[in-house]
Amino acid sequence: MTTDERSLATWLASRDDAELAKTFALRSVAASTSWHDFFDAAAGLLDAASIDRALTRLPRPALVALATGSGAEQAVLSRFALVDADGAPYTAVAERVRAAKSSAPTAFEGPATAATAPPRADESAAAAAAERVLATTGALADLLIATQHAPLARTGTGTVSAVDRKRLVDAGAIATPEELDDLVQIADAAGLLESLDREWIASDAADVWLDASTTERWSRAVVGLRAALRSGLRTPDGGYLPPAAWADAYPLDPDWEPEAARLRRIAIRWALVTPEGAEPVWAEPLRTGGDPDAASLAALLPAEIDRVYLQADLSAIAPGPLVPALDLRLRRIAVRESRAQASTYRFTADSVAGGMTEGETADSIREFLAALSLTGIPQPLDYLVSSSWARHGLIRVRVDERGYTSIESSDRGVLGAVAVDQALRPLGLVEDRGALITRAGRDVVYWSLADARYPVVAVDASGEPESVSRRRGRRGSGMEPGARPYAALVARLRETHETDSDAAWLGRELEQAVRARAVIAVAVRLPDGSERAFTLEATGLGGGRLRGRDRGADIERTLPVSSIVSVRPV
Repeated sequence: MTTDERSLATWLASRDDAELAKTFALRSVAASTSWHDFFDAAAGLLDAASIDRALTRLPRPALVALATGSGAEQAVLSRFALVDADGAPYTAVAERVRAAKSSAPTAFEGPATAATAPPRADESAAAAAAERVLATTGALADLLIATQHAPLARTGTGTVSAVDRKRLVDAGAIATPEELDDLVQIADAAGLLESLDREWIASDAADVWLDASTTERWSRAVVGLRAALRSGLRTPDGGYLPPAAWADAYPLDPDWEPEAARLRRIAIRWALVTPEGAEPVWAEPLRTGGDPDAASLAALLPAEIDRVYLQADLSAIAPGPLVPALDLRLRRIAVRESRAQASTYRFTADSVAGGMTEGETADSIREFLAALSLTGIPQPLDYLVSSSWARHGLIRVRVDERGYTSIESSDRGVLGAVAVDQALRPLGLVEDRGALITRAGRDVVYWSLADARYPVVAVDASGEPESVSRRRGRRGSGMEPGARPYAALVARLRETHETDSDAAWLGRELEQAVRARAVIAVAVRLPDGSERAFTLEATGLGGGRLRGRDRGADIERTLPVSSIVSVRPV
C-alpha cells in the first residue's frame, strides 16, 4: 500500500458522479470491473498496464508536461487521474513515463514544426467545397430519414451492422460503407443520432435539423464536429488545430494515424479544408473559436427552389435543389430516384400509403402538391392519392375504455388475417366484441401493423386520426442519466465509502497485510493514553480485532482495531 493510493482514493471520492464517469471513460475502465471501494479504484488506476493505456490517450503537450514535471496541462492530467493535487505525477506514473520515454523519446518532445494556419482556398477550390457541402448534407438527411423509419443496428464495436449497410446502399442513401461511418460519426457529434439498446436512432434534434436550410444544417454539423474533437486537437480559444497538424497530436496512440486520417476526410467532406490542405473562407472563424461564416458558404451554393414539375408518369422533377423542408415533405409521399442539383422523385402506392401512415391525408397531400407543382396535379397522380386514401385506415387502432388497445375494421376478412399473422403473435391478440384487443401499447401495435404493411390508422379518444411518432413508441421511458455505463460502478463505490478517511485507510492497510500475511509494526494506544508498538505477522481480521503472531514474544495477540493508531510494513 502506498500513500499515492490513499491520495488518489481521496481525490476520486471527492469527485461528483459525472467527473468520476469521465475519468473512468478516459482511462478505459470496464463498467463491469469488480472494484469494491475507492481504494480498489486507486490501485487499479495506478496499475502499470492501466497507466500505459492512459499514456497512449494523452496529447503531445500533456506527455511533454509529464516528462518535464513542468506542472503544465494539469487540468488534462487530473482528468486522467495521473497527477496529485499539486500537479506532480504519482510515483507509478513517473516510472511508466520513464519507460515509455526510453522506447519513444520523440513522443515526449514538442512537435517538429509549429502548427500554422492553412492557406486560403482559391475561388475554384471554394466552389468545389461548396458542392461537397450540398452533397454531404443531402446524404446525412437521407441517413436521418432512414433511421426515422428503421433504426440502425450496431455491432459490438459500435459500427453499423452489415445488413443495415447493405440496406442503405441499396436504397441510395449512401454510396459507400466508408461514407456511412463518416456520416454516423458527425451525426452523433451534432446530437442528431443517439444510441439506444445497441441501435442508432434519429434524435428529436434531427427533426429540427431536417427542416433547416442547407447552410443551417451545415453550421449545426460542423459546430458539433468541433465540440467532439479530442482535447489534443482543440485550442485554448475554443477552436481547433489546423487539420495538417492532427496526425501528430497523439504520438503514443497506435490507432491514432487512421483515426486522424478519417477526421481529415470528414473535414474535407464538410468543407472545412480542401483535399490540397487549403481552407475556405467560411471555415476560418470556426477554426479560431468563433461561429462558422455561413453567409460566405451560401454565396457559392446554388439557389434553392420551391416548385417542381409533376408528370403524368407519376414522377416529379425538381430543376434545382429543393428547399429542404419541401424536399422532406415530398419524400414522405414519394421515393427520390436521383440525387443531384436536379432531382427526380416517383410516387408509388407504397410511398403514398407510407405518407398517410405518417399522418398525411388525401386532402393534405393534394393541398401540398397543388402549391408545389408548376404543372398542376396530373390525373393519374390524383387517382393514386384517392385510391390510397380509400384503402388507408381500413384498420383502426385505439385505446378502449378498459385501457386495452383495440384493433377494429369494417372488413372482417382483414381482421381475420391480422389475427392469424405470425409476425403479430408477440402482441397476444384476443378476439373481443368484434375486435382484437391486446395489453400492448397503442403505438407499439400501430407500428407492428404498419411494418407488416397493413392499412392502419391510429385514432385518439374522440375517434379522430392521429399521427404517431415511431421514436416516441420505441423510446418508452427514455434514457435517464442514471442509465449511463458507469452508474452502477459509481453507486457501488459511493455505498462503501467511509467519511472518515483515516479509519478507511487503516482498514485498507490491515486487510492488505492479512491477505499477504505481512509482518507489520502496529502502534496501539493503551487505556492510560500511552502508545506501545508491536511487530506482528498479520493472520486475521474480524469482529473489530486484528490477530497476529508477535514476532518479539512469539505469541498470538489480538488487538482491537479501534485502539490501533498506525500501521507500517517491516
